Amino acid sequence: MSLDTASFTPQDALVAVMIAISASDEDMRTSELVMIQGVVNFLPVFAGYDSDRIRRIAQTVFDLFEEEDGLDALFGLIRDALPERLNETAYALACDVAAADSKLGQTELRLLEEIREELNIDRLHAAAIERGARARFISA
Repeated sequence: MSLDTASFTPQDALVAVMIAISASDEDMRTSELVMIQGVVNFLPVFAGYDSDRIRRIAQTVFDLFEEEDGLDALFGLIRDALPERLNETAYALACDVAAADSKLGQTELRLLEEIREELNIDRLHAAAIERGARARFISA
């Protein structure tokens, strides 16, 4: 059951970005899903968010990934729902989810680049966000 995209909230957009980066390599790992659930449960931006929506957001992302221009449609939904002040937050969350399993493939890297471009993240800011994600998820 997919979500009514007219009711897409800023928090839904953040979840959609995290689901998209996790699903981009066609292998949603447990570490990535745990990261998404933890972020939704603990970050202030998700205060009051109904975490039951995650499954519907995920299905919406999966449905869009099946369509020919689905990625463009997904970015349209995200841009429409996400206030500009949360663009860097969205990119940071995408980087954290991508780094959670300590494996960054070409598909994830390409999608991160597209997210950065779609959300107009300055390259220097993006580098700092990426560096922070690497630092948080480095193996001992």
